[in-house]
Amino acid sequence: MMTDMSMWLILALFALAGAAVIAASIRATGLADVIADRTRMGEAMAGGIILGGATSLSGVVVSISAAASGDASFALSNAVGGIAAQTLFLALADLLYKRANLEHAAAEPANLFQAVMLLVLLSLPIAAIAGPDIAYFGVHPVSIVLFLAYLAGVKLASNVRESPMWRPVETTDTRHDDPADSGEAGRSILRPALAFAGLVAIMGGCGWVIAQAGGEMITRFALSSSLVGALGTAVVTSLPELVTTLVAVRRGALQLAVGGIIGGNTFDTLFITFSDIAYRDGSIYAAVGPNDLYWLATGMLMTAVLLGGLILRQRKGPARIGIESLLMIAIYACAVAVEVFAR
Repeated sequence: MMTDMSMWLILALFALAGAAVIAASIRATGLADVIADRTRMGEAMAGGIILGGATSLSGVVVSISAAASGDASFALSNAVGGIAAQTLFLALADLLYKRANLEHAAAEPANLFQAVMLLVLLSLPIAAIAGPDIAYFGVHPVSIVLFLAYLAGVKLASNVRESPMWRPVETTDTRHDDPADSGEAGRSILRPALAFAGLVAIMGGCGWVIAQAGGEMITRFALSSSLVGALGTAVVTSLPELVTTLVAVRRGALQLAVGGIIGGNTFDTLFITFSDIAYRDGSIYAAVGPNDLYWLATGMLMTAVLLGGLILRQRKGPARIGIESLLMIAIYACAVAVEVFAR
């Protein structure tokens, strides 16, 4: 579609689609908070399932489009690069929340469990890449296991939310999620749900435009697929997570902010399953390279640091943010430096 367009027009469409995704995500954050209160789902679960899945839609469209066109590295790097970028966004949100360390204030067992689940899900593609090249009907068995593990993890995370077996120590900086305080509990969710669905459709359409533009950049500038995927389309399609996180923090919905990032990241692992199905030249795991494996490891390392911060719950760290936020910024900066300068 974009083959005959000028590069300036392609870049303009890329920027316009990214701006539309951001605008839609801002509105979606408020609606997700309303839905969480009216259904009594809770901010952490709503952030992880509803908001996280919705804001990830543009990214999954990019990965599927790339895989269908035969570019396995573009598809995988877009998925795992987005996970690393979105984890970084929590560190940036920590800078915004001045009262205390964000991970301290947003104490929620469901977020801890989802972080553990994310580490499990990220380990599966690494095992598939390192293992034998097998595929049935063009799909690796690990892709099916990944999908089933995600569904099981969502169910278990819901159980943790509804019937936690432990509770975090309360401090004066702990922020509670009480739907009754908002005055929304028990009201109809039909209108906000329909509006939310419309915004999701917009974000999905914009994701397709971003995918086409990214593919043209790879072809015309002879860039590596992992570079464009991990630092180009992944970052642009992840901007909704940055916006929704900052908006949620300003609204005081801290569990929604943290849960949206972690839950969005767990949903992003399904990009790999969908990409493997769309990739028709065999298993996608056999077609990716070490650059993509590097971004998988980066995502796992940043998630592990985040999980440590959620458990440690440091009240105030250097420069008013937690030590885990400083470490996540340093890890991501090193990963970018390696991708840009050491390849």
